[in-house]
Amino acid sequence: MLRLNLPNYSFKIIRSGDNLKIFDQIRKKYLVLTPEEWVRQNFVRYLIEEKGYNTSLMANEVTIKLHNTTKRCDTVVYDRYLNPLMIIEYKSPDTIITQAVFDQISRYNIRFRVPYLVVSNGLNHYCCQVDYETQTISFQNDIPIYGDLIT
Repeated sequence: MLRLNLPNYSFKIIRSGDNLKIFDQIRKKYLVLTPEEWVRQNFVRYLIEEKGYNTSLMANEVTIKLHNTTKRCDTVVYDRYLNPLMIIEYKSPDTIITQAVFDQISRYNIRFRVPYLVVSNGLNHYCCQVDYETQTISFQNDIPIYGDLIT
């Protein structure tokens, strides 16, 4: 798979018929290894290994109802009381992150109202902090460590 702008991690990868599958340590199962899944698995490992996130406080493919439609958030990070703190949207490395991607994650946030939104294609990562009092969004220089999310 393509080298990403993240540290190098090793993964459990198997061949199943014509597909390669990667083990998702959050969902505890093998998934087809698509370019977007490659980004997800690397980014999740980055959060765990480098930023102190706990796998038991993360969920992949979280289903939400939004305006009579069903949507799926790629990853949601929770606090220890299971209040959502962050939504993460992944795109494949060949997808350019545009305003449409930010619009997509912002629509998901109508349901969650989290303080952090993250978008990554594995090469470029963007983190926004949402301030609901001032109704502003500020881009952060880095992905926050988990401890900073809950203080």
